Amino acid sequence: MLIEAEGDRLVTIRAGSEPPAGARRLPGLVLPGLGNAHSHAFQRALRGRSETGLGDFWTWRELMYSLAGALDPDLLFDLARAAYGEMALAGYCAAGEFHYLHHGPGGKPYSDPNAMSEALIAAAAAAGLRLTLLDACYLQGGLDGRSLEGVQLRFGDGSAAAWAERVSRLRRRPGLRVGAAIHSVRAVDPAGMAEVVSWAAAEEAPLHAHVSEQPAENRDSLVATGLTPAALLDQAGALGRRFTAVHATHLSEADIALLGGTRSTVCLCPTTERDLADGVGPAAALASAGSPLCVGSDSQAVIDPFEEARAVELDERLAGGKRGRHRTEDLLAALAQNGMAALGWDSGRLEPGRLADFVHLGLDSVRLAGWKPDDLPAQAVYAATGADVRDLVVGGREIVADGRHLALGDVAALLNEAVARALAAVISA
Repeated sequence: MLIEAEGDRLVTIRAGSEPPAGARRLPGLVLPGLGNAHSHAFQRALRGRSETGLGDFWTWRELMYSLAGALDPDLLFDLARAAYGEMALAGYCAAGEFHYLHHGPGGKPYSDPNAMSEALIAAAAAAGLRLTLLDACYLQGGLDGRSLEGVQLRFGDGSAAAWAERVSRLRRRPGLRVGAAIHSVRAVDPAGMAEVVSWAAAEEAPLHAHVSEQPAENRDSLVATGLTPAALLDQAGALGRRFTAVHATHLSEADIALLGGTRSTVCLCPTTERDLADGVGPAAALASAGSPLCVGSDSQAVIDPFEEARAVELDERLAGGKRGRHRTEDLLAALAQNGMAALGWDSGRLEPGRLADFVHLGLDSVRLAGWKPDDLPAQAVYAATGADVRDLVVGGREIVADGRHLALGDVAALLNEAVARALAAVISA
């Protein structure tokens, strides 16, 4: 297949063509750009440190808060740059950074109130990834309206209006989309949700929210409002084609019908959801109801798009005792076109006019040995890993070539250094 790009767009996709002189040959499987629709880059420092021992999401959150409390813009840049570099090596072309760590200790704004956002933007640019900065509004400590405390003070802007004013000051630039996020129904009151929804609509920006990740969130929502989180977000006007519900693990049948009927996207993060013992969401039922599915690396317990995609199917097999709930082509769509659409990018399909984002998998590893052309899509979904990625192109520019990140070089060394600094900062704090 011949793939040609002009600038950052694809202009030719043609099978059976002789390549022109000087063409770069990619022997293997070429897939459209893969989108990581939900990321908390700084949590990469927790890998291998939060998995052992007893507990649940809430005990894990305390560890995460310790890390969040120790970061500043410089350290966040180093950690995010290395994490985004790992994403590029694994095959992601874009990241949706669900960003809530906005201010300094005690909630005091930096001299640039968007200093933490700018650190993430610069980190993604250094790693060569597209970034959708999903700037999260976070106003309260629970559905009872209690005030933020401790490290949560770094998350809050005081009001939805102040959040909107700060986010509106971010300068738009190539490779960046600025979207909105309602952290959760726990963290934003209904009036604040409506204001975030209004801002996103005016900007025609992606809008994401954590939804029903924990049964406790559902119980608290019903007690406080009489509505489930999905219904509460719908009441605020959030649901629809630009909205993505992250996790959506513990849903009622009415919630599934509501999300599907509004064509709201659902982002599943299986490697994190199983790591935190969150549960297995009703992915097949959501897809049948009309919700496009996509995936994200979330807490960075694993950064591997192929593992996320196959887990959507395999986790439901374990939970329900049935195979074949998701077609291979639908899992590939979750990786590519649905993920990119959820992040606001015209990518995820190899078509003329689309953004020139694609990933090349080598077929010479033990994981893919024995492949046949007809089986190759399923081989990629069910057997490939990020280690099979050889080349990554974003906007017509090579980011990874022959398994090496061209700009960052030794990403493992960058990760070692950044994680060590982050852990030292936690101990110091």
